[in-house]
Order: sequence, then structure tokens, then C-alpha cells
Amino acid sequence: MSSILSIAASGMAAAMQRLDVSAENVANEESDGPLPSAGAAAQAQYPPAYVAQQVTQVATAGGGTSAVVANVQPSSVTTYDPSAPYADSNGDVAAPNVDPANEAVQQLMASTSYAMNAKVMSVYSQMMQTLLDIQV
Repeated sequence: MSSILSIAASGMAAAMQRLDVSAENVANEESDGPLPSAGAAAQAQYPPAYVAQQVTQVATAGGGTSAVVANVQPSSVTTYDPSAPYADSNGDVAAPNVDPANEAVQQLMASTSYAMNAKVMSVYSQMMQTLLDIQV
């Protein structure tokens, strides 16, 4: 595979990873749990809050990119939900640190990045076909 195609393919793979991570964050943004400071009984009885992730793209040797997935820090924020069975005495629970506006931006960036890398592949293919069609 040519370097142009491998670079575009790596960009498409990174965009898919970015979209997958963002979609998982959005799907789990309501998955709260007991505060990290909750007692051992609450920690054992109820699952912890979902830990949101983020994607950072880094350049790879020889061209291209790769997606590095890491947990968002801090992983949770304190929210008020006195109806939750694992709420502390103040009614607080741990909610995933998910920013819906940021996730919308991440999804748009992933979609655009994927489309642009697909276009690079298409143009490269057309260019090679034109080159092969040249008659001497």
C-alpha cells in the first residue's frame, strides 16, 4: 500500500476510534454511582460511576496517526440525586465527567476527519487511474 493510502487509512481508523469513544461516553453519561468516599458497603453493593474516556491523536513514525484512549480526569463529578439508593447523607452521587457539548464536537470532528481521509483515498485512486490511462 502506498504511503498516501496508509496515512489516510490510519486517519480513518483514528476517526472511527474517536467516534466510538464519544458515542460510549454519551450513552453512559447518566450512569452514576456512589461517591468514591462512600462506605465500603455502598461501594460493594452498587457499581461505580462510568469513567468517561477521551481520544488523543498522535503522529506515528513514517507518517499517519494513531488514537490513544485515556480516562478523563477527574473521572467523576459530584451531583445531587437524593433519590439514588447510594446517595450519601447530603444526597450527592458521583456522575461521569461527560460534557455533552464537547462530545458533539468530537463526533463532528470524527465525521469530518473520516470523510476527508476517504476523499484522499478517492482522489489518489483517480489520480493513479489517470496516470495509467496516459498513452505515449
